[in-house]
Amino acid sequence: MLNLTYPKARPSYMFFKSNTGYDFRGRSGGFTLVELLIVIAIISIAALTAIPMMSSAASMQIRSAANMLTADLEYAKSMAISRAQNFSVVFDASADSYRIEDQYGNVLPHPVKKGFSYVIDFQNDGRLKKVDIVSVNFDSTSEVKFDYLGSPYNGSSTPLNNGVINLQAGSTASIITVEPVTGYVSIQ
Repeated sequence: MLNLTYPKARPSYMFFKSNTGYDFRGRSGGFTLVELLIVIAIISIAALTAIPMMSSAASMQIRSAANMLTADLEYAKSMAISRAQNFSVVFDASADSYRIEDQYGNVLPHPVKKGFSYVIDFQNDGRLKKVDIVSVNFDSTSEVKFDYLGSPYNGSSTPLNNGVINLQAGSTASIITVEPVTGYVSIQ
């Protein structure tokens, strides 16, 4: 019969005899000082870039809200022109919300979010919850109407003289204006 022998397994560490006794050398389970310093440097750089991003969340939210509000005002104006009907944007500053209505006072369905009304509520939108509608002034009303030419009117049928919406998030503010006659919407 064959006598099979297997080689002895080598340990992952080795003992070496020295003058002072046994010396332990071989694989090490720890990290070197250089590796630790590199990891600390990477974490420091990541923290330095993340802190300004978190502090600018309010300014990013107010820019997003101002852009969205401007686009919604332009949408109401283009709907009025394309359908030759009056369309309104009605604001509720106390609830930090607004909605787009047709000439009969019905809230429009949202063109992107199917099955939802065109009501924008900053407080219930996690992306814009820091934004407050501070004031809305369309000749002392909180509503702007656009006629079939895209000209803005206040809540009644009087041509608009002044249209200003003030938004604020933290210490950052933004002013949206609607120009009389042309209905040009701008952000300041």
